[in-house]
Amino acid sequence: MKTIKFIAACAMLTSAFAAFGHENMPHRATTAPVAKEQKDWGIAGDAKAVRRTITIRMTDNMRFTPNHVEVREGDTVRLRAENKGRVLHEIVIGTKIDLDAHAEMMAKHPGMEHDEPHMAHVTEGKTGDIVWHFNRAGSFDFACLIPGHYQAGMTGTITVSPP
Repeated sequence: MKTIKFIAACAMLTSAFAAFGHENMPHRATTAPVAKEQKDWGIAGDAKAVRRTITIRMTDNMRFTPNHVEVREGDTVRLRAENKGRVLHEIVIGTKIDLDAHAEMMAKHPGMEHDEPHMAHVTEGKTGDIVWHFNRAGSFDFACLIPGHYQAGMTGTITVSPP
């Protein structure tokens, strides 16, 4: 009898956790304070410091438009991701190595919850913003890490040139 109760409890827990895929993840409110952590590609920016908004469209053909962005070191930019598709997409900024590792983790754990200032999850027909301060020159990447999207080529680059 204990075995049957244990199996039933496990089944209920599995069903409950299955409901928490990317579509149902809690997302950071735009007014909530953001934890600022220096990354190789910059740091979370302050909305008041934004001087430029760059709109990046995401579609179900697994592409970003534009797929290359140029900014200057020191710029605080709003990357506005518009989901023009019919499925969930996301935009995550990082280095190729970081994005590769994160994509591998997402493939193993597709329901994984995360909410970082360098990420925006965008449901069908909606927009999501990343406010980012590019305080390091270099070439960086962005991608959709929803399982299968990254592998299909849903990637882009950011060139941060010296001031």
